[in-house]
Amino acid sequence: MRYLGREQQGPKSASRSSIYDANVTDPIRVFLLDDHEIVRRGVADVINAEPDLEVVGEHGAATGAVGLIAAAQPNVAVLDVRLGDGTGIEVCRDVRAAHPDIACLMLTSFNDDQATVDAALAGAAGYVLKEVRASGLLDAIRKVATGARLLDQAEVRMRLRRLEEAEHGSIRSLTPQEARIFELIGDGLSNREIADEMFLAEKTVKNYISNIFTKMGITRRTQAAAMAARADERRRRRFD
Repeated sequence: MRYLGREQQGPKSASRSSIYDANVTDPIRVFLLDDHEIVRRGVADVINAEPDLEVVGEHGAATGAVGLIAAAQPNVAVLDVRLGDGTGIEVCRDVRAAHPDIACLMLTSFNDDQATVDAALAGAAGYVLKEVRASGLLDAIRKVATGARLLDQAEVRMRLRRLEEAEHGSIRSLTPQEARIFELIGDGLSNREIADEMFLAEKTVKNYISNIFTKMGITRRTQAAAMAARADERRRRRFD
């Protein structure tokens, strides 16, 4: 089994601890969110084969997931990190904000620093790789249902520090012109607006942005905007 971090016991309410007491037969209610139907069905079969677990709902997209999870009233929502129309992390954030009694367990194929940090910030109780054995996933579901946290905070901080160092290094590799365009992307400006701001042709701006993306190892404008926002926040912390 591959948990990311070691188990940490969180606070247990009286109702939650009694629900999952060994002498009580009520099953742990589980909701599954994964955009691959064959994966979702396979996980559901594994869960439903256990007498103390029950799948009470399934969905294959981020859209509509929060409402369906709320209606199903699960104890644990198992959420795929990458979905066709969004992310399980976004769903986790919304679920935890509206229904803090629902534990969220992220399930993914990628051991990714950014996703792990984002999952922790979104309130996920655990982050499990899809290469996990069936027994490992079942164990994780049972643990987060009792209030345990499988995301070790020390490891999350280490991953965050590693991300910040990598981002800082890639930002330093930009030329002054590229750095300015990078900042303007973070401000939400379009290519046309950046061109007007810097007295450049829009095609020239596009070429600069392509070079920026290559240097920083990113593929989407939203990633650049998020990185620029984090860099600006770090600058503000230094000078406040």
